[in-house]
Amino acid sequence: MFKVNELLRATRGRLISGKTSTVVKGISIDSRTIKPQEAFIAIKGPNFDGHNFVDEAIKRGAKAVIFQRQGSRVKGKEVAFIEVKDTIRALGDIAKFQRQKFDIPVIAVTGSNGKTTTKEIITWVLSKEFNVLKNVGTKNNQIGLPLALLNLDRYHDVVVLEVGTNHFGEVDYLAKICQPNLGIIINIGSSHLEYFVNLKGVFREKSALLKHLKSPHIAILNADDSLLKRQILIKNKKPFILGFGIKSRSDFFATDIEILNSRIKFLVNQKYRVTLKTLGYFNIYNALAALTVAYLLGMEYRDIASRLSTFNFPQNRLEFLELNNIKFINDTYNSNPVSLKQAIDVLGNFQINGRKIFVMGDMLELGNREKLFHRQAGRNAARICDVFITVGELSKFAAEAARASGFNTKNIFTCTSNLEAQDILFKKVSVGPDDIVLVKGSRAMRMEEILKK
Repeated sequence: MFKVNELLRATRGRLISGKTSTVVKGISIDSRTIKPQEAFIAIKGPNFDGHNFVDEAIKRGAKAVIFQRQGSRVKGKEVAFIEVKDTIRALGDIAKFQRQKFDIPVIAVTGSNGKTTTKEIITWVLSKEFNVLKNVGTKNNQIGLPLALLNLDRYHDVVVLEVGTNHFGEVDYLAKICQPNLGIIINIGSSHLEYFVNLKGVFREKSALLKHLKSPHIAILNADDSLLKRQILIKNKKPFILGFGIKSRSDFFATDIEILNSRIKFLVNQKYRVTLKTLGYFNIYNALAALTVAYLLGMEYRDIASRLSTFNFPQNRLEFLELNNIKFINDTYNSNPVSLKQAIDVLGNFQINGRKIFVMGDMLELGNREKLFHRQAGRNAARICDVFITVGELSKFAAEAARASGFNTKNIFTCTSNLEAQDILFKKVSVGPDDIVLVKGSRAMRMEEILKK
């Protein structure tokens, strides 16, 4: 709930009409779902312009309109109109204003891989003892994160936010809005290199999170990541840094790891047994990050371990499926060089009697190293797979590398569409109940279509 004078103060906007005493019950950017007495922010995006729906928002009961476009009609005596320079910035400013009302722990998670999973694990573990607010799904950008914060109210004990980026400056901007007390960086990997160029660029962007930590200024970093490890070794008073890892004996570390087909077991700090319902070895890192947060917030190890053992990992992320008596590893959510290598390793560790089949789609947004990364993927696939099916122009380079590595040419298939790959998988390769199929590609490749038979 906000008064118009609070919206003016938060956005540094100009009141064109209406009263500063008007009260709005919430903030909306969608005229289709706006509720009576909410404020409507006219967001201008690449495919739509909220200014075109101001009248509809007012008809549905909007009590205030925040706009930026010159020439917008001011309509309705009972409606407050606030002009700002940038409505997306205004959304962030209001979210920051809302965050500053509450003195509760705010936890922000970023990294190249595993952000959403880690955010969900933290939320699941903490929800045993706390009322947790989180951003839904992967809504982690300059729209999704502020909208999540606007739901913050007096019933919440903790906030857990995923911070995403694909351009320089986004993490810095979002961190200024959410002002986290605890900042987590899961890893630094080869993602969005079209914009970040190299790993140093990725590190510079992700580590911006640490500049905006509020008291007690705690950073939780992956001690096995070479770039983050250097950050851990820097002895600064702020932030206070804790590490987690497998190879490094950090503050929270995993040993005695057992990998089964559908479970992973390990010890934390050589004392506490944890079991995860996942295929992915790398999810140990995500679980350790969650454990670190929960421990800092006062939870007991046994309660943390119990919650970790019952966590259901998100769909389409190394998800084991049996469809029509055929085994699949569904990792179709997204793909980059690090997550693809992890998925291939999972396929390699899987114990079956039949063939290991990999259906690979293009990895996107990798800049001028895209061919190199696809060739590396092909060489990795050649070590593990019995059948290799590629989809897309870039994945042809993976097929070429697999051939050059000595992979049986008869078992390599290059496709231009998911439909063609599906046809080859089920008819030419004749996948059977003893086989297992890994399906993975970037989100835009829609690799999940191959599973819909």
